[in-house]
Amino acid sequence: MPPPDTMFCAQQISIPPELPDILKQFTKAAIRTQPSDVLQWSAAYFSALARGDPLPVKERLEMPVATQKTDTGLTPGLLKILHKQLGPKGNVTKAELEDRWRDLSLPKEQLDSLLGLGNFGTSIEWIKVFALGCSALSGTIISALKHACEILTEDPEGGAARIPFDTFVTLYTYLAQLDGDVPQEHIDSFLHSLEEPVYFSWSLQKLLRAVSGLRRLDRRRRQYREQDTRTEQTENAKKEWCSPQTSPVPTAPKALSKASVSHSKMLLKCLVSPKTEKNLLNSGSLMATLEPANNDIV
Repeated sequence: MPPPDTMFCAQQISIPPELPDILKQFTKAAIRTQPSDVLQWSAAYFSALARGDPLPVKERLEMPVATQKTDTGLTPGLLKILHKQLGPKGNVTKAELEDRWRDLSLPKEQLDSLLGLGNFGTSIEWIKVFALGCSALSGTIISALKHACEILTEDPEGGAARIPFDTFVTLYTYLAQLDGDVPQEHIDSFLHSLEEPVYFSWSLQKLLRAVSGLRRLDRRRRQYREQDTRTEQTENAKKEWCSPQTSPVPTAPKALSKASVSHSKMLLKCLVSPKTEKNLLNSGSLMATLEPANNDIV
């Protein structure tokens, strides 16, 4: 007898119904992320999928950072993946950070350089590592803050790239103090100069949202009124259509006056010959029309 695990036809193969969609999503994620070590990244992908953690997947395909003077391998897309995974935790351990760094096939030397620059201990504040990562993507504080705003913003792509003011203060203060060339007085004056415009912008946005809400409410009220008017017009039309129609009672023509009769006779003399006029005047029907009864003459 053949062994029990022998397959004779394709109908004996049982495929889980969710397997095709899982493989499809995995393939699309691998194409978007373009990991250098596919096996390491695949293990991290399915582990995060099983735990329900954020997946190590880029939101869109990005070109490799090959135009930088020192190609660190770190890109804004990969830094955004790390922020999605570690940002909600606030403080992380060095081992956990190294595991997430290794899952994306990033060079360990770069991570050691960032940790050494920040002089971190056993507990690492992620927002500072994130600031150092943005600084590694560019050479200046302004460019680093630009990358940070583009990564942290919740605005749609191509928008204003807004972030909370407190987060901007934390990033700028840390990078400026770490740089050493920016005095503390300049940092304080710069942040103070931004505080009032930011508060005004926040107040203006709040006012605009309130005005927009009032406009929507007024538009909805007008729509309701127009709908009620159309309904009332429809009901009135139905009532008029269903009511019995009464034909108008014909009224008798008004009696002709003496001036009208004289004018008609004068017009008749102008249009016909004397002989025809005499015949028409002798006709009873025409005389009845031109010479009404005396009591009808007004």
